[in-house]
Amino acid sequence: MKQNEKEIKRQRSDRVMALFESSSLISRLVSVLMLTFSVSPKINICLGLNNRHEAEQTPPFFIFGDSFLDAGNNNYINTTALDQANFWPYGISFFHTPTGRFSDGRLISDFLGKRFCRANSDLISSAEHANLPLIPPYLQPASKLSQVPHGVNFASSGAGALVQTFRGSVINLHEQLKNYKKVEEWLKHKLGKMKARRKLTSAVHLFSIGSNDYISLFMTNSTLLTAYTQSQYVNMVTSNITSVVHEIYKIGGRKMVFLNLPPIGCFPALRMRNESGECLMETSSYTKLHNEALIQALRQLAERLPAFKYSLHDFYSSTLQRINQPLQYGYTEGTTACCGTGKFRGVFSCGGKRPVKQYELCNNVDEHVFWDSFHFTEKVYMQIAYDMWSSSDNTPYFYGSHSIKDLFSSP
Repeated sequence: MKQNEKEIKRQRSDRVMALFESSSLISRLVSVLMLTFSVSPKINICLGLNNRHEAEQTPPFFIFGDSFLDAGNNNYINTTALDQANFWPYGISFFHTPTGRFSDGRLISDFLGKRFCRANSDLISSAEHANLPLIPPYLQPASKLSQVPHGVNFASSGAGALVQTFRGSVINLHEQLKNYKKVEEWLKHKLGKMKARRKLTSAVHLFSIGSNDYISLFMTNSTLLTAYTQSQYVNMVTSNITSVVHEIYKIGGRKMVFLNLPPIGCFPALRMRNESGECLMETSSYTKLHNEALIQALRQLAERLPAFKYSLHDFYSSTLQRINQPLQYGYTEGTTACCGTGKFRGVFSCGGKRPVKQYELCNNVDEHVFWDSFHFTEKVYMQIAYDMWSSSDNTPYFYGSHSIKDLFSSP
């Protein structure tokens, strides 16, 4: 990219951030859209529903988890570049500027929120061009509680279900729960106790958590590998997840969506550690145990908790299919990341801001399953979100009692 183009992009990003920090919600949305889109006469954003009644009827969308869902919370905490993606070329494919998402563009949560907006709004002609996160990060300065009645994203890249996972540099799941409770308190203050509870009961809660609890075992030479058996460790992780879910249920949450763990042993960063170039099987064994335990844990919650509704997407199988059979899903490369360096581009150097500065960037990101050493491309997330939306007992990769579409549509 030429220097003057970089400067224009930087100035535009600075102007956008200045608008977010200083103006009201409506003027922010209008001004940012005018700055970034001169070609789209209509923009559909879930935050901009047509009237007050429609806004009141919209189920909130609350998002918890790790870098598969973090829309930028880690931009605002004291952490390292290992847990941040607020630099180029992150965001290259859609936002054209880094947002904090560990992707070349949007995440699963962005697409799920958008599908709900498209199903419930008359203004759909230019929805694909809305250059704003549908659900803002909790820590984003503009995201004052009074301005995000349709949901909040609490996810933090690097977070685990266990408090000790990358402790001190991420917002773990239990801290995310505390932030959710702050939103609950604001809703009670604003709406009253009963209306606030009804709002949370109607809300859809999305979770992607646990990957880092296992990645940390192998990337940090953790003593936990020898301190616990695989079953004991998996039980600790899944118990922490279900305890948070139970807390949300006690507050009023009833509708939950889960991604199980992807095949982390097949990530470029883990695959490169295996001399054979195959997936790192020891990591994969933890992942499979975790996913089996999560299915059982959710079934038990559904049996014990009245009105508990859930949808579980088999993220493991849906991504492994794309890794092993990329051509079938429209890719040419299933094992080597688009951005990084080393074998499989498994060295986590994308962007040159981390300890290893050297990195390569592929010519066509849409040909790759993996964006960087640990994360998938926007194209993968878009395909999976599409599959998740209407999944049911008759579709692959689905476990649970309801499709996500049903959860958003039901009271």
